[in-house]
Amino acid sequence: MSADFLDLLRNMTLVPDIRKVNVTRYVTPLREGGSLPAIAEADDGFLYVIKFRGAGQGVKALIAELIGGEIARALGFKVPEIVFAGLDTAFGRSEPDEEIQDLLKASVGLNLGLHYLSGAITFDPSVTHVSYKQASEIVWMDCLLTNVDRTPRNTNMLTWNKEIWLIDHGAALYFHHSWENWEEQAVRPFNQVENHVLLPRAIELEEIDQEFKQILTPERIEAIVSLIPDEWITSEWLEEPDEVRSIYTQFLNRRIAASDIFVKAAQHAREQRI
Repeated sequence: MSADFLDLLRNMTLVPDIRKVNVTRYVTPLREGGSLPAIAEADDGFLYVIKFRGAGQGVKALIAELIGGEIARALGFKVPEIVFAGLDTAFGRSEPDEEIQDLLKASVGLNLGLHYLSGAITFDPSVTHVSYKQASEIVWMDCLLTNVDRTPRNTNMLTWNKEIWLIDHGAALYFHHSWENWEEQAVRPFNQVENHVLLPRAIELEEIDQEFKQILTPERIEAIVSLIPDEWITSEWLEEPDEVRSIYTQFLNRRIAASDIFVKAAQHAREQRI
């Protein structure tokens, strides 16, 4: 990563601009996802992959998607635009599939959408070349986010317009499913990195560690976490929204400060794997 590009990333607007759209038409479910995401049309005329708050992991999966996606974007990765997607109470009443109708009823309010990349194909490591540097960048970020969903079986990467796009960070930040000991979890190695699809090519983790820590300043992390809507938090936690956002911010900042722990663990896992 050049010095000029690093300066550009550091000087980016701290708070991303997340648009709000309203879902107008349910197009088709994506049944390969366990939480039944769907392709839907919004009132801006575009198609989105909608992640529903009424699905299995609830709003925590949406929070992980939001934070993970915007951290990836801040680090310079290609990520589909993330939007807040409003769902009206009347939406889906005519849906004939009872499972989908129940999901839509449970998802009234604010959901999350990702711009649909029409014609994108699933990343295949045997076909698409990834440089050592890019592999190291993606592995480092997934260790930070504790993202368990970037395996050979489920890469959660797409190839679109000859570029790699990162998608689906809903399984990241799994500390929030066991909230009580978040301080301890913040400084743990990410042992699941041993299954990462790009780990064999991640040979520049120490260099990437220095670059990415310059970009992910405490101010930028706080700005990204500030995007979490109050209504997602109040539907899940008894604490005040600012208290919950503070824990996410502290977790990520502690993890970044102690990044040598997960970098060394990833390097060891790579040595064992190759």
